[in-house]
Amino acid sequence: MAIKILSVDDENDLEVLLTQYFRRKIRKGEYEFFFAHNGIEALRMLLEQPDIDIILSDINMPEMDGLTLLTKINELRNPALKCIMVSAYGDMGNIRTAMNNGAFDFATKPIDLDDLSLTIEKAIDQINFVKNSQKEHQQLEMIKTDLAVAAEIQQAILPKKLPEFKHCKGKFDLAKVMIPAKDIGGDFYDFFQIDDERMGLVIADVSGKGIPAAIFMAVSRTMIHISGLQRDYSAAECMRVSNAMLCRESADNMFVTVFYAIYNVKTGEVNYCNAGHNPPYILRKDGKLERLPNSDSGMLGVFDFFEFSDEYVKLNEGDMLVLYTDGVDEACNALNEEFTDKRLEQTLTSCLGATCLETIDMVLGKVKEFTGDAPQSDDITVMTVKPLTIEN
Repeated sequence: MAIKILSVDDENDLEVLLTQYFRRKIRKGEYEFFFAHNGIEALRMLLEQPDIDIILSDINMPEMDGLTLLTKINELRNPALKCIMVSAYGDMGNIRTAMNNGAFDFATKPIDLDDLSLTIEKAIDQINFVKNSQKEHQQLEMIKTDLAVAAEIQQAILPKKLPEFKHCKGKFDLAKVMIPAKDIGGDFYDFFQIDDERMGLVIADVSGKGIPAAIFMAVSRTMIHISGLQRDYSAAECMRVSNAMLCRESADNMFVTVFYAIYNVKTGEVNYCNAGHNPPYILRKDGKLERLPNSDSGMLGVFDFFEFSDEYVKLNEGDMLVLYTDGVDEACNALNEEFTDKRLEQTLTSCLGATCLETIDMVLGKVKEFTGDAPQSDDITVMTVKPLTIEN
């Protein structure tokens, strides 16, 4: 696009000189000139042509001089608009004032057009730099807005309302939280009703960060959710089917670690499969803390021949199942020390008798106390489940 130059001078001869000297650039569409004879006309021209790039202004003019015009231009707060001031060589006081007030450069009369051409080219370099910076800033603002929307969408797809088991006397408490390290995260949790007395519980951690992880997170959650709703699937079968689908969809070697459990709210029985995830804890009603065994199963999305095994455990009234991602135990302080499983276990032991939400708040509080002002390095997700009543 042509660089638009507004010449402001009460001498008509300058218009002829500029159009003659820059005729080749004008014909090629590189420069486009506009002309005004005083500051008032120049301001009117700026309203009509707001995309003018360079103002070449005389200082001494009738009605509104160049210094007043420069003040008005500064009020526009357009860093891409450059002013080159023109005055007699002996008028250095006004030229100095113009430069102190933000003029890009100056030229003295009689104008050396070769020197003016170089000054205009320098101004164009600065204009292009400013415009590119503005463009990059706008792009960053758009990305920031998109990330904010994506974060809202990501939070919206996570379940909030607990399933209602109307025909079952078993009652339970459940709480959950997912705190992404960045605008959007790769962790997720899920819970959903399978039948009249069983509920699916999911906690997972997608490899990587940012938008790719968030997209893979949404795909993984959907596939696990759909597989989990199949009433005849065990936990291991759900993982096997989900893994086969994710292996077909996975890109850039992305994978997801998952702990999936089928919890029977009537009996407290739990059928689970750990696909490469952190082993959860059970805080028993008597205060004993048990960690479920490490998994031999692989994570999802890597190889479709991975084997997955069913495991079983029983929750009694008052016991609490604690699921979490490695953003908890691997949270780091300013010395790059990790929170560790040991600190998590100490925290959970102190949660005896607490509700599911109180337990999560205590874990998050201890992690924050440990990390201090150190930035959160990974997504943090915790889900707790506690049977309140179980049918005999």
